[in-house]
This record gives sequence, C-alpha cells and structure tokens, in this order.
Amino acid sequence: MCGILGFVGSGQYKTALSRMLSIQAHRGPDFTGTYFDEGFAAMGHNRLSIIDLSSSANQPFQDHSGRYIMVFNGEIYNYLELKNTLKQQYNFITSSDTEVLLAAFCIYGKGCLDMVNGMFAFAIWDKKDKTLFAARDRFGIKPFYYFKNAESFIFSSEIKTIHETGVCKAPNEVVWGHYFLNGSYGQPHETFWEGIQQLPAGHYLEFSEGKLHVESWYDFVYRVKNKPQITDYQEAQAVYENLLIDSITLRCRADVPIGFNISGGLDSSALLAMANISQHDISNIEAFTFYTGDENYDELPWVNQMIERYKNPLQKVCLTSNEVPSLAKKISHFQDEPYGGLPTLAYSKVFHSASKKGVKVLLDGQGMDEQLAGYDYYQKNSYSTIQGVHKSPFKRHLFNTKWAENFSKVIYPKPFESSLENLQYRDLFYTKIPRALRFNDRISMAFSTELRVPFLDYRLVELGVSLPKAFKIKNHQGKQILRDIVANSVGNNVSYAPKRPLQTPQREWLGRELNGFVEYELEKIKSTHYSTWFNMKAIDLEWQNYLAGDNQSSFHIWQLVNFALLMA
Repeated sequence: MCGILGFVGSGQYKTALSRMLSIQAHRGPDFTGTYFDEGFAAMGHNRLSIIDLSSSANQPFQDHSGRYIMVFNGEIYNYLELKNTLKQQYNFITSSDTEVLLAAFCIYGKGCLDMVNGMFAFAIWDKKDKTLFAARDRFGIKPFYYFKNAESFIFSSEIKTIHETGVCKAPNEVVWGHYFLNGSYGQPHETFWEGIQQLPAGHYLEFSEGKLHVESWYDFVYRVKNKPQITDYQEAQAVYENLLIDSITLRCRADVPIGFNISGGLDSSALLAMANISQHDISNIEAFTFYTGDENYDELPWVNQMIERYKNPLQKVCLTSNEVPSLAKKISHFQDEPYGGLPTLAYSKVFHSASKKGVKVLLDGQGMDEQLAGYDYYQKNSYSTIQGVHKSPFKRHLFNTKWAENFSKVIYPKPFESSLENLQYRDLFYTKIPRALRFNDRISMAFSTELRVPFLDYRLVELGVSLPKAFKIKNHQGKQILRDIVANSVGNNVSYAPKRPLQTPQREWLGRELNGFVEYELEKIKSTHYSTWFNMKAIDLEWQNYLAGDNQSSFHIWQLVNFALLMA
C-alpha cells in the first residue's frame, strides 16, 4: 500500500515531483523514490513496506531490460501462485509482489490484469516507445487520479497532490450539485474538483503522443450473466465457504503484523470465524473496534461476545464529541472530497490506534452487504440510497431555486433483468462501495496503514450477485447463505441477529455537544465564492428546526459542514 504519482510531457519536473511526494508522504513513509526520463516523463513513489521489506523491492521498479518502469500501489494477493507460473519465463530477483506484477506485464501486456487477484493502481512507463500504461483494480479499492492539458498528463494517488502542481482548485459544480440534491458522490470517472478525473474501477488507460485512451478491462456484468447457475443450496454454500476461506487466506499474506477491524455484526463474525479456520490460530492477532460511550449505538456487547470466543487481544478506541471539530478538519484534508460523517472519524481512530501499536495491515468486513443483499431496501426493491429515514434527507429548499433546477435525479444503469441484481450492481460500482472505499483508503493511509477487504474478492462478489434471490434473502433478512455458514461456527445468536447499521450518535451530537461547531461552519458558507448556490435564510431556519428536534436525519447538516470544511 503506497502512493504513486507522475508526469508525462516535456518539462522539468524534479521540483514539482519532490513537493508532490512530500504532500502524500503519509501513504508511504518507509521509502521515497523517483525516476526521470528527461524531457519525457517522471514518476515518484511513497512506499509502505508490506511484502519483501528489503530495499531491492523499492520503487519505481524496473524490469531487467530497463525498458519498463513501474510505480504500484496495492497488493497482488495471488503473487506466489503467479510467480510459480512465470518463473520459467522471468528471472526473479526479489520476493515482492511488485516484481511479479511487472513480470506479468512484460510477458502478457494488459492481459496480465485478468490474471491478478488484488487491489491495485499502477502505472508503467515504456522508455522505448514513450508511452504510459496505467490500470485500476476491479472495484476501485486503490485510487488513481489524473489531470490532462495540452502540455502534460499528471497522475497521483490523491487529489491534493495534483493541486500541488498548480492545477486550479475549483469545485466541480455538477458533482457538488448532485451531492447536495441527490446524495451522489459523482460518476465513476468524476471527482468534486474541476479538471481532475479518476480512472474508473476495472479500467486501464494508455497515454501516448498527447493522446489519452481509457478502456474497461473488467466486464462484471458479462461475467455474472455467464456464470454457471448453482441451483442446489448446499452446493452453493460449500462453494461460497471455500472461496471465502481462500480469500481471507490470501489476504493474510504479509511480512508485517496484521489485525482485524471488527464491529458486533455478522460480517465481523464471518471474518473472524473464517480466519480462524484458514489460519488455524488467530488468537494472537489483535482486533480493533470503536465506540462512543452511547449504549444506543455502541456494539461493544456483541464485540466482546465474539472476542470471548476467539480470545483475540482487543483494542477499544473511543471517539468523544470534543474531538470532532479538530479531527473533522484533519480528515477533510486527507479526504479531499466529502466523507461520511462521524462514523468515518471514529473509524479513523482505529487506524491511528493500529499504527501506534505497529500493526500495518488491517482486515475489514466491507462489501458483504452489497454482494449478498444485506440492506433493507434490497427486500423492498427500493432505489433509496439512504437507510433508516422516513422522509427524504435531501433538502432542495436549502439551495438557490434556479441553481437547483440544473440537477435532476441521477439515473443509474440497469444491465440485469433482476431488480435485485441491478440494485447490487448500482451499489457496487456507483454508490455505496465507491464512496466507502474512498473514505476508508484515505483514513487508513492517513496513518500509514493498509486496509484489506477480503469480502471484495472478485470471485466472491461475482458468485454472490449471481446466486438466486432465495439464497440471499429469507424471512426478511439478507445474507442468508453467509448466516448459515457462520451459524456452524459461532451459533445462531450472532448469525441470525438483525442487521445493525454501523452508527454513531451523529444526529444527537450535531444538535447538542457540537452545535457551536456546526453553527461556525454554516456561517463560513456565507463568505465563500459559491454562496449563491445556497438559500442561506432557509439554511438558518432548517438549523433552528433541527435544534428544536426535527433531526430525524442529519445527512443534510453534515453535507453543509463538509462543504464548509473543504471550501471555506
């Protein structure tokens, strides 16, 4: 897990490259490397050493001929199996997954992408042909941002790094508008900043002679539609469990200490149960969880129940309300874009705690709800993207009427015949997973830790989405097949407990302990260059109503605070 960046185009990049590497040094404090092809390209790398800790695995990394130079962020989990396949065609000199990825590219070109199981964003400069090739993993776990003008092509792991080069920091009004009025965080190629795009998940790009070509390499819809249908439930359960164990086994490969992020729910139970099966003994692996001291939201009773079974050391991390103002500003700096409120702040403290204890890799349960229909709205065929509210959290009246007219409802593709599969597809590639992965990448890397998400192994996701609805939803509960697998390990009391959304007392804190912080941030909006987007009188009235008890949803309040933290 690292930071990558680079320029392509004529120019002197040494000073700019040094500044950029400093800006995202938190992504990789173990080594900083650069490469220059004078007059053509420059690349930089911030390394967080996870596999092969030796200096021979430092980046930028070159192949034996010196023709290809790569900067790589992520992990190739099946690198040992790939290495065994490639060793007759390539003479390996390190034990790193970095060299395996570059070797696969040297032999198979972009065809190597179908061979790898991992999370990645990488760029390879062809010194001979003066071309750049870059790719991003299937679900976009690792970031890749870029800016292009007539003179150059710039890429990096974080948006702030590109802004450091002098690219104008102006908001993308369309993306912000859909965020406020539809709850969207942008299309797969968009960001909240004008001129800066992201390489969509499962895509690659080629840049040569000033021309950019972007193309999809991973066709999720085709793979799901053409996957052999398993109609026997017991067979599906066995196949799914074997894949889950294998996924966790692969993601436990590391040359540094690993840990678990856990809550009190089914997904964490599955993670610990399957890790115990795959690793035989995980009792010495530390687990981390957060709490806020509010028993209406905290999951410590269920967390303690799990820990009692597996005996892992448990680090409990508390978020208090008085930490929020300063922490919110700090995390806004790392995020570059709007993020998910107090749960993200609480979660960031988990990574900080792990980092202080020397745990560099954390496994997390993200992705199970989307692949096995865990959300309530999957059962109702509702296209809502917000849970737990009884009226719309989007407040159109808080904005300038003429401005708001520009933003109609966001329409997402529906490539499947099944409404359920279309909802899952939307959440995997357009809504829940893209934003959660971005939130979590930034807060993990802010504290130089690596987050791994075994439930987003593409084999599991494809299988989960392709399963019959009855294998996923039963008796008004989602994730049925996982519940039955976990029941064999931890019992029905955890396996069949209702879903508890990961929450904090955000609604209560914003209106009580944090009302001064909120009022200060709302006031800042009036002095921005973009105050004409808003109806400030309506915002003031909405805030007063919120303080008076109309706080069934706090999403719209946090949206405004997010904007102020980033723009004012």
